[in-house]
Amino acid sequence: MAYKITKKNVLEAMNAGERLDGRKPFDIRNIEIKIPVSINAEGSVSVKIGKTEVVAGIKMATAEPYPDHEKEGTLSTGMDLLPLSSPNFDYGAPSIEAVEIARVIDRGIRESRFIDFEKLCIKEGEKVWGISIDLATINDDGNLIDAGALAAMLALLTARMPVYYEEAGRVKSGEFTDKPLPLKLENMPLTMTFFKIGDKLFLDPTREEEDAADARLTIEVSKAGKDEMINAMQKGGESTFTPEEIVAMIDETKNMFQKLNTLVQTEVKRFEKEGKKK
Repeated sequence: MAYKITKKNVLEAMNAGERLDGRKPFDIRNIEIKIPVSINAEGSVSVKIGKTEVVAGIKMATAEPYPDHEKEGTLSTGMDLLPLSSPNFDYGAPSIEAVEIARVIDRGIRESRFIDFEKLCIKEGEKVWGISIDLATINDDGNLIDAGALAAMLALLTARMPVYYEEAGRVKSGEFTDKPLPLKLENMPLTMTFFKIGDKLFLDPTREEEDAADARLTIEVSKAGKDEMINAMQKGGESTFTPEEIVAMIDETKNMFQKLNTLVQTEVKRFEKEGKKK
């Protein structure tokens, strides 16, 4: 019964043109960013969107390349939905939800070609750099995909390559260079997840709104010349989207991309400025 009441209240607010917390459908909550949050990671970030908080860490190690990509480094992304962040999360193996979130975030980064994987090659066919993106929830109040994706992106942007001892062929943990990761900044992907309840579309749900939603669509885009490029899309939920709704969501990503891109650039510059002071 509680679920039906919550859904009814959310839908009534949406039909009135606003939400239970007073926001408009495409308004996002306040975003707070902290860089870094760990001295042991190559890059680390905490992102808070409203009350939702996710941390991301970048770790790098040498690895064997994949047989069909002998000149390219590797990427893996994992998400831990920690029980401390929500009564809905349990200890144990990653849940289906955790695996899906990690894969959506990974796909947006990989398909954008944001990381220059060829520059992560140490010796073709034998040794490359492997990048691991580790995500964990600190508090869940909805919209974990977008919070995790933003944290992953900022962690990559502010990470530094570890020191590699060529003669020994190894990396010593905790030693970093001043060299950033090889990234194609013009391909930087940003992630926006739209939700639908009834016939209403909205962004950045609280946990109650997300639980009440009928469907969601994650759109991962990057700036390529004058126009945004869609790198990946992921549908969730049982309801459907009309072609008109999909066009409306894609159009809205253009506005959101500008807002998020400005935020990202500001935070990266602040991090670099503070780093130079140290």
